[in-house]
Amino acid sequence: MSDDIIKTKGPITSRSILPRRKIGFTRIMLYILLCLLAVITFFPFYIMIINATHSTRDIVTQLNLIPGKSFFTNIVRAQRGADLINGFKNSLIVSISATLLGAYIGALTAYGFSKYRFKGNKMLFWVVIGSMMFPAQLGLIGYYQVCNSLGLINNYLALILPNAAQANLVFFVKLYMDSAIPDSIIESAKMDGCSEFAIFNKIVFPLSIPSVAAMSILNFITVWNNLIQASVVFTDKEMYTVPIIMQNVRGVYRNDLGAVYGVIALSVIPIMVVFAIGSKYIIEGMVAGSVKE
Repeated sequence: MSDDIIKTKGPITSRSILPRRKIGFTRIMLYILLCLLAVITFFPFYIMIINATHSTRDIVTQLNLIPGKSFFTNIVRAQRGADLINGFKNSLIVSISATLLGAYIGALTAYGFSKYRFKGNKMLFWVVIGSMMFPAQLGLIGYYQVCNSLGLINNYLALILPNAAQANLVFFVKLYMDSAIPDSIIESAKMDGCSEFAIFNKIVFPLSIPSVAAMSILNFITVWNNLIQASVVFTDKEMYTVPIIMQNVRGVYRNDLGAVYGVIALSVIPIMVVFAIGSKYIIEGMVAGSVKE
């Protein structure tokens, strides 16, 4: 090995020292299988994007695999029957507000469950976990009655406040804090005279960013795609969000598939941007939360 190191040109790295591993038949087949699964998973999404750039006639008569030239024509035609710009504005207001508010409230709740030992701690935490087992549709009637009694119909708060309380975020961030934030840091801050909120805002919350960011991205996607709750509390057209507009476009332009595909393609752009920006936080948060020292 010493002769190989001497003959190596340039700086010595771990790759130049370690022997090269041969890629076996099993590994090659695994790569082929993974590539095949990736193609199968991505193909419907690709077809949706490509169809958004073609006219309805092209979509109906042939299988399109390359982009067309009708994307902006489809969007302009869809805009005539639905106010897409206003819908995007409403969805962004609701999704961003609910995500930011949910991130702070969820992390604060997780901090209480993780670092404070009080009577009923475990029981309350199991109640939070149990709430994840019930679909939101079961409480839809009660949800509407509460919003109606509080005067929140056709109000952004009707969608922001319920989605700011995310049990899955509390559960995941609590597990992350248990493993990644030692109690000694909090005790040291208390001895230095930090208040409870100062400890959370200056120490605990910054250290929990990987897990909070990971769950916030998923929360943003959930709120962005929320159709049922938005349909119940938003009856005014000026308050319609993107999922409601998509649903209406499918009815108005039943025979205009180009317009329908155009609206659907536009609706996934914010999700793709958010996921592209925060995908590394999802991986870091999942890995850090799974390690317990």
